[in-house]
Amino acid sequence: MKRRLTAILLGSLTLALPLPAQPVNDELTSKSQERIDWEANIPKTRDENPAFRFVQDDPRLPRVLIIGDSISIGYTEPVRRRLAGKANVHRIPANGGHTGTGLERIEKWLGDKPWDVITFNWGLHDQTRLRDGEVDITAPNRHSHEVYERNLEELAKRLKKTGAKLVWVSTTPVPPDTKRRIPGEEIAYNQVAAQVMKRHGIPIVDLHTPAAAHLQEWQLPEGNVHFNDKGSESLGKLVAKGIEKVFQRDEGDE
Repeated sequence: MKRRLTAILLGSLTLALPLPAQPVNDELTSKSQERIDWEANIPKTRDENPAFRFVQDDPRLPRVLIIGDSISIGYTEPVRRRLAGKANVHRIPANGGHTGTGLERIEKWLGDKPWDVITFNWGLHDQTRLRDGEVDITAPNRHSHEVYERNLEELAKRLKKTGAKLVWVSTTPVPPDTKRRIPGEEIAYNQVAAQVMKRHGIPIVDLHTPAAAHLQEWQLPEGNVHFNDKGSESLGKLVAKGIEKVFQRDEGDE
C-alpha cells in the first residue's frame, strides 16, 4: 500500500513540474514579412550566394535595382560595396535569362515599390545556340537580332513607365572555345541594343570593351563566359560608376 501511495505522489509531482521551454528561433521571429517573402522567392541553389541576400532599405537613400543574367549576379556585391552609404542596391531574385524571360517576369521583378535607378541587361542567353535543349552550335540563335530588338523595345518601354532612371549594361565578350555561343556574335547584339537605347535616351555602361581588353586576366578559363573575382570586381566598379553618374546628373538638375 505504501509503495502505491509513493508512486502516486511521485507521478503527481512529475505532472506539476513545468515543461522545459521550447527553443525559440530568434532569427525567424525577428524577420520582417518583407524579408520572409523575399527569401521564399530565392531558388534553393542561390540561397547561399550573397548577391541574393535580403537588403533592408535605408529610407534616406535611393533604391537601385539590378536586372541581368549570371554576369550581373557576379558584380552585384561589388556594386553594393562601391555604393555603400549612397544607395540601397537590390537585384532580382533570379538569373534574368534572355529577353523572353524578362518579358514574362518583369512585373514580378519590379514589385510594387518605386525604384530610383534600374540597371538592366539581356544578351548572352539570347544568342545561345541550342536544339531540343541541347548545345548545337549549328542551331540558330535562341533569338534573332529582330526578335531581340523587338523584345528589348518592349522591355525598355515598360521600364520607363516606372519613372526610374535607366542604365543599360552592355553584354560582355564570348571567349574562344565556348560551347553554346559563337565568339564575336555579342558585338552585333550590343549594336542592336545600342540602337534601342539611343531611341529611348538610355545611357549605356560599356562592359564589353574593358572586358575584352582584360579577357585573360578577368574571365574564367576554358571558354567560360563568367568572370573570376577580379573580373567581377572590375565590372562592378564600372556599373557603380554608371549609377553614380545618374545620381550626379540628378543633383545637377536641382
